[in-house]
Amino acid sequence: MGLISENYNKKLLSKIATNDGHGENSAYFDGWKAYENDPFHPTQNPHGVIQMGLAENQLCFDLIQEWIVNNPKASICTYEGVQDFQDIAIFQDYHGLPEFRKAVARFMEKVRGDRVTFDPERIVMSGGATGAHESLAFCLADPGDAFLVPTPYYPGFDRDLRWRTGVQLFPVVCESYNNFKVTKEALEEAYKKAQESNIKVKGLLINNPSNPLGTILDKETLKDILRFINDKNIHLVCDEIYAATAFSQPSFISISEVMNDVDGCNNDLVHIVYSLSKDLGFPGFRVGIIYSYNDVVVNIARKMSSFGLVSTQTQRLIASMLSDTIFVENFIAKSAMRLSQRHDLFTKGLGQVGITTLKSNAGLFIWMDLRRFLENSTFDDELKLWHIIINKVKLNVSPGCSFHCSEPGWFRVCFANMDDATMKVALKRIRHFVYLQPSKGVEVATKKQYCRTRSKLEISLSFRRLDDFMNSPHSPMSSPMVQARN
Repeated sequence: MGLISENYNKKLLSKIATNDGHGENSAYFDGWKAYENDPFHPTQNPHGVIQMGLAENQLCFDLIQEWIVNNPKASICTYEGVQDFQDIAIFQDYHGLPEFRKAVARFMEKVRGDRVTFDPERIVMSGGATGAHESLAFCLADPGDAFLVPTPYYPGFDRDLRWRTGVQLFPVVCESYNNFKVTKEALEEAYKKAQESNIKVKGLLINNPSNPLGTILDKETLKDILRFINDKNIHLVCDEIYAATAFSQPSFISISEVMNDVDGCNNDLVHIVYSLSKDLGFPGFRVGIIYSYNDVVVNIARKMSSFGLVSTQTQRLIASMLSDTIFVENFIAKSAMRLSQRHDLFTKGLGQVGITTLKSNAGLFIWMDLRRFLENSTFDDELKLWHIIINKVKLNVSPGCSFHCSEPGWFRVCFANMDDATMKVALKRIRHFVYLQPSKGVEVATKKQYCRTRSKLEISLSFRRLDDFMNSPHSPMSSPMVQARN
């Protein structure tokens, strides 16, 4: 009956409605579903899945809440702000509130250390970065055209840029031997392969800071990228939604800071996507921004924004908050400090059980290297390991294959979407898992080493529960993958 119904719907509905272009059938989204079906709670469900697959910044909500309490007039739903309710409720101009566009432009400047200026008249709002990317894809490319994208890249790009637009994403293969850097050679190779496949390349999409790597592009790489797109006469879309998450040196450098350093740079080819979902931790507000240096793109994207406007109530609150210079400077500084502390604590915890990560200084995640736990260096074995981690260890981490990584064994782990207590539980589970998992070519920690490291992290583990777990059919030790090693 299900198959009949599915075939019937394919005839009845559109191709967009019935295809798999959303990309939901991937390990990345399957991990979310596993969490939703069995969510961890410290008291109500302590053995549930811990969500480490969602890049949210929840470390500074106390600062946001304090500001809201101290500024009740910013909301039209308070006694102090209700007098402006009518004006805000009936405002329909898709340009957006002038004070909103001005405040967002100033915030973008602050995040970039006031080293560059942004024109509020070029601020185009959209329903989150998702809507911004899709609008740009509609503006810059036709169905069948392609954007080059360095790997590994955010799985949502497959949905955002491809699903409804018909645009393709063509990989620029980056590898671990040079820390997944974007090189001129890799760009040229990808462009050449696309041409050989008769694919028309209309642009290059970069994510800086990188999701999932947590790294930033240096100035010389950005210059090389600008020279490349100018040489090919293709567009450059710069996703900079993690700009304020850089928490240590080297500092984040925006593409807008280097455009004048490249001779003959055609600014009409450069477009920036920004949002407040990551830097401020407001994904539910759906505040996405297109900042294009191309006048025609600004005009068309603004018309397209009618399909995904930010509510005027949200615009008003954001405008008031981001116009508070003292708050903004304090927030940026404290957010960076807290992200740095959480990143260091988490990576040190991993390091104490021999798990390495790609060196990073930005983002809300780390790129974790579990290649030594694979029986064979294949993506099938990567998914087998992922199934153990999510179903037995009960951690939703995201496998590298879902990010189109060229090498199996890498996993993205988010660390800023939980409190300290939950992070300690996650580290405890990882430690437990590593202790039970022998790995190729690496000496496994002894019980003495295990207990000493455990005490440093202030994590207690009952050896009775450990023995029970080892003998349990649910233990990773019972998996065919581990038994093959033994």
